[in-house]
Amino acid sequence: MLTHFSVGIVLKPHGLKGELKVKPLTDEPARFDKLERVYVKQADGYKEYHIKSTRYDKGFVYLKLSGVDSIESASALRNQYFWIPRSEAIALPEDSYFIGDLIGSSVKTIQGNTLGTLTDVIQTGSNDVYVVKGNKGEVLIPALKSVVKNIDIRAGLVTVDLTNMEGLLDNEV
Repeated sequence: MLTHFSVGIVLKPHGLKGELKVKPLTDEPARFDKLERVYVKQADGYKEYHIKSTRYDKGFVYLKLSGVDSIESASALRNQYFWIPRSEAIALPEDSYFIGDLIGSSVKTIQGNTLGTLTDVIQTGSNDVYVVKGNKGEVLIPALKSVVKNIDIRAGLVTVDLTNMEGLLDNEV
């Protein structure tokens, strides 16, 4: 299970005094108001940055961090992901999961056939779609209750029922 979650990626410096333009990677961008700090992953762990101010504009978050006081120091963070510890993550509703916890899970049918590994989640608006890569290539599985029968994060296993998904696997399930 992941110990940290990515909540944003630094796109570029904004202005001359170290403010950062960040693309939020969370369903709740306003959650940055509740964060006191963010972390940048480094080879030896995570470096902590305290958030001095937060503002929003046109779907982006603008952060001012302690110790980042110039365009040069802000530029050094370009393309870096901001992480938070799992303990600071927003509580999810029942039957909801963090995408990072799903990635890497083995996907099997209710009949016990292994389809492959869940490699990505596409968020479509109406329902998510799980991207599963296996021996027979890539399969897109709709994340619907009628299809996804069980998710066991600890075991890294997603069980799906494809019996009503005619043609999805060319009837090989």
